[in-house]
Amino acid sequence: MPFFFDPAYLLLIPAILLSLYAQAKVQTTFSKYAKVPARSGINGAQAARELLRQNQLYDVKVEQVSGRLSDHYDPRSKTLRLSPEVYSSSSLAALGIAAHETGHAFQHNNEYVPLKLRNAIVPVANIGSNLAFPLLLLGIILSMPTLVQIGIIAFSAAVLFQLITLPVEYNASNRAVAALESGGMIQGDETGSTRKVLNAAALTYVAATLMSILQLLRLLLIAGGGRRNRR
Repeated sequence: MPFFFDPAYLLLIPAILLSLYAQAKVQTTFSKYAKVPARSGINGAQAARELLRQNQLYDVKVEQVSGRLSDHYDPRSKTLRLSPEVYSSSSLAALGIAAHETGHAFQHNNEYVPLKLRNAIVPVANIGSNLAFPLLLLGIILSMPTLVQIGIIAFSAAVLFQLITLPVEYNASNRAVAALESGGMIQGDETGSTRKVLNAAALTYVAATLMSILQLLRLLLIAGGGRRNRR
């Protein structure tokens, strides 16, 4: 059976289904709470700048970036980049996402260990995810077990990256909700609504982690099958 149609693909079905659900959940939850204005009346950019000011992070810039839900924090330039629908909106969804990305700036400033580990393995994880499948395929075709093993080890770095990402993202969300509450930017029932937005976003990272783990298991099964076929 061709490599790209092996039965081990069936292992990925749960992760694929969860990924589809997570993407739908993010879109529907964001769309719902993007229509609910925060009683404080401030927009995402103002919330981010105020949270940075309260934590004395005066060297972190806040700027708008194109793209839908393209929000992220760049630790290299210490820049918080918010999408238009977050930057200018005063909705609960916008405040939650802006505060979440600000939470990453807090982590960076406090040298949060999981974030430092994730940033450190980014180059290795990127290389590993790109080279793993070609190395595995070549190793099986050329009957070179060493190449197969290197491919699996390379992909393991990508799995490790996903595993470390989970606590980083959940910690940023927890920091976000606490900061918005203490800063008076959300109140009462707004807290639960904001948390729903962040929990939906976090589900995408859970799906990505499950996918990477099942992909690794699939690679191990393929490698085992290749060894049996050579005997």
